[in-house]
Amino acid sequence: MTTQLNRRTFLTAGSAAAAAALIPASVSAKCTDPMPAKWDVTVDVLVIGSGFAGLACAIEARKAGASVLVLEKMRAYGGNSTINGGIMSVPGNAAQKKLGIKDSPELLAEDMIREGLGYNYPDKVLTMAKQAMATYEWTVNELHVEWIPDRVGAEGGHSVPRHLFTVNGSGSEIVKKEYDYCKKLGVEVRLRTYVEEIIRDGDGRVKGLKVREGYRFPDAKSGKVKFIRARKGVALCYGGFGADVKFRMKFDPKLTDKFDTTNQPGATSEMWREASRIGCNVIQEDWIQCGPWNSPEEKGMGIALYFAQGAAATQGVWVDCATGKRFINELANRKVRADAVINNSNKGHMSIAIADAPTIERTIAKTRPGIFEKQLERGVVHKFDTLEALASEYKIPLEALKKTIADYNAALAAGKGDEMGRYFAPGAKPMGTAPFYCSILSPKVHHCMGGVETNNKGQVIDIKTDNPIAGLYAAGEATGGVHGAVRLGSCATLDCLVNGRIIGKEIAKEKPWC
Repeated sequence: MTTQLNRRTFLTAGSAAAAAALIPASVSAKCTDPMPAKWDVTVDVLVIGSGFAGLACAIEARKAGASVLVLEKMRAYGGNSTINGGIMSVPGNAAQKKLGIKDSPELLAEDMIREGLGYNYPDKVLTMAKQAMATYEWTVNELHVEWIPDRVGAEGGHSVPRHLFTVNGSGSEIVKKEYDYCKKLGVEVRLRTYVEEIIRDGDGRVKGLKVREGYRFPDAKSGKVKFIRARKGVALCYGGFGADVKFRMKFDPKLTDKFDTTNQPGATSEMWREASRIGCNVIQEDWIQCGPWNSPEEKGMGIALYFAQGAAATQGVWVDCATGKRFINELANRKVRADAVINNSNKGHMSIAIADAPTIERTIAKTRPGIFEKQLERGVVHKFDTLEALASEYKIPLEALKKTIADYNAALAAGKGDEMGRYFAPGAKPMGTAPFYCSILSPKVHHCMGGVETNNKGQVIDIKTDNPIAGLYAAGEATGGVHGAVRLGSCATLDCLVNGRIIGKEIAKEKPWC
C-alpha cells in the first residue's frame, strides 16, 4: 500500500530520528507546509505582535544574543497594550507596605485561581506571581517606566489593593519604553506586516512565516508576499480576538454586534485560526471577558471606566436606577459585575456608578491627573449639584437612594464590612458631599482568557502529541491557562511582561535548525 503524507498531517516527534522512523523513506522529504524555494529574510527569532508580551520577548531574546524581528500587522505598534489602563499587580510593593497592607505572590495566585474558577494552570499562575516584583523592577531600572509613587489601587476580585499606576494612566507608558529599548538594542519592529501562514515542516518544527508586507487592514490579500525564516523560533504574541464579532460568537453566541468592544480594531482571529491549523492545542476559547465599567456614551475602551472603577467601585456605589439600591459588590470580579449589569439591562433597568466630590479628589484626581476633567468635557461622567437632581435625571427612587448611601456610610463607620461583601478601600470616607457624579454602565467585550496551551517555558503544546512544538513559543493574551474563567484587573500587564520575558530568554537558547 502506498503511503501519502497530506499537507495537513502534523508529525511532532521529539527528534529527527523518531520522525524518520514514523515517515516512510519515499515521503520523508515532504513537508506539512511547503518550504519556500527562497527565504527573503533570515533571523534567529520572529515575534508576531508588538504589545507588552511581544516587545518584552524581543528585548530578552536580543539581550541574549539573538537577531530579532518583530512583526505588527497594523499601522502603529502596541496593539491593545497601548490602550491598556496602565496598571500592574505587584504584591509586596512599597505603597502597600506604607499603608500596612499585607500581601504576597501566593495570595495573588490564590485570588486568581479562586476567581478563575480553578480553570487556571496553578504552576503558571504561581510562576507569574512570584516574578511580579522582579518584573516591576525591570520596568523601572531597565526600561525607565515611570510609576506614580505611594499609590496603590483596588481592582475587582483581588482580596487586597495591590496594583500600581503608570504616570500617564495608560499602558502606552510601558509600550513606548519597550519600543525605545528595542530600537536601542537594534530590534526592528516592522509595521503593516500581516502573517498569512506559520510554516511548519514535516519534521514537526516551525521554521518561519509567510507574510504580506505593505498590508492594509483588513484586506488579507493586500501587500507583497515574502517568506521569513526563523533559525531559532517564532513567538506568538498576537493578542486576543475581542473585535472579531463572527469569531467570538462561535464561543459565546450572546456576544453579538450589539456589544461594543474595548479592543483596537486589529484584535481579530486570523492568528487564532492559523495556530489551530498547524496543530497548536487551543484551550478555553469560550471564556471571553466583558469589562463591566464601560459607558455606552463613548466608543471603545473610552475613559468613563476610570471613574466607574477608580472612584465609584472603590469608594462609591453602583446602583440599579429602577430600585435605587446597590445590585452587586462593586469589587467583585469582572464577570460577576458584567453579568449583573447585563441582567439589569435585560430587565429594562439602567445601572449607574455614583461618587461624590471628595471621593474624586481622593481617587482618580491623584492616580490619573487630568482624566476627570476630560470625562466631564466629553460628557461620559455627569455632574449634579444635589442628590435629588441626580435621582430625578435617572428616575431613581430618591428615598431608596438616600438609604443606600446611608447604609454604606454606616457600614464604613462601624468598620464591620460592606453588606455586599466589598472591602473598604484605604482612605475611604462617608459619601454625601455635593456635587455628585455618575456614569452609565454598559459592558463591552474586553479580554480573551483562552489561547494556545504552553508549558512553563512558554513552548506551545501540540494537539496530537501533548509535546512542545519545536521552534514555537507564545505569551500574553494569545495563550490560555493563566487567568481561567475570569481575568483579574491589572493581571494582564503582569502576565504579558513576565511571560514575554520568559519566552524571549528561552527561545534565544534554541539551537538553530539551519
